[in-house]
Amino acid sequence: MIPICEEIEVLTNPVQLKEDEYLDESGLICCSKCHTPRQKRIEAAGKRIEPRCMCACQTADSEKRERERKHREFLDMVARNRSVGLPDPELRKHSFENDLGYNPKQIEMAKKYVQHWEEFRNTSTGLILWGNVGTGKSFIAGCIANALLDKGVPVIMTNFARLLNKLTDMYAGERNAYIDSFKRYPLVIIDDLGIERNSEFAREQVFSIIDSRYRSQLPMIVTTNLSLKKLKNPEDMARARIYDRVLERCMPIRVNDQNIRDLNKEANIEQAKRILGDI
Repeated sequence: MIPICEEIEVLTNPVQLKEDEYLDESGLICCSKCHTPRQKRIEAAGKRIEPRCMCACQTADSEKRERERKHREFLDMVARNRSVGLPDPELRKHSFENDLGYNPKQIEMAKKYVQHWEEFRNTSTGLILWGNVGTGKSFIAGCIANALLDKGVPVIMTNFARLLNKLTDMYAGERNAYIDSFKRYPLVIIDDLGIERNSEFAREQVFSIIDSRYRSQLPMIVTTNLSLKKLKNPEDMARARIYDRVLERCMPIRVNDQNIRDLNKEANIEQAKRILGDI
């Protein structure tokens, strides 16, 4: 068996220079580009070894490749999180960049929520976006979801009707496990509080979903067509249990009464008229 030092000596001698290398005054290999060593001299066990090492430009190239690799991995993770967290492709189009300016004040508040996400996360603070139908509540919530997903934060956005349909077909144990599965998301966004079926089962499941976030001290964002007055003065105790937890953890933001869907519909009709008028 060849001793380690002798084996190293065999590996390091004789010196074979590459096209972009030269020997400095001490006999060590250097890079012709950055003029830093590609070889180092080490004294060990009474012997001298001269293993190769990376010069400054090789180190920089290696670090650049590593950064690019990590960035690709990050983008892949974001894409996976988005496909799972936003199963509706339409939600993936909701972004601050695509905002048409219907709710500038509310959009600015949404941006600040994203900017100060860690603070809101640490205090379990969410939002409740309330207002009439078609005013842009879901769009604002989707903007927050996509912005946080871009930052690498796992977010899931769904609605109460979809959740209840899924929970209806489950046994009690399955329902509990399904609701608990949302704990792995730092933020859950749920659309349309208040439009769920008016049944004891529906109200109990909505309470379980809200209460799970509440007890886990995890933030949530909720949208609703209900007024703040109705949220603060519910019809019965079942709704009071739900709304009280939402209002305790979620800051209310009113979204104006301008029906964006109607505006978009009118714009589409006008565009169609212009096109058809040119035929």
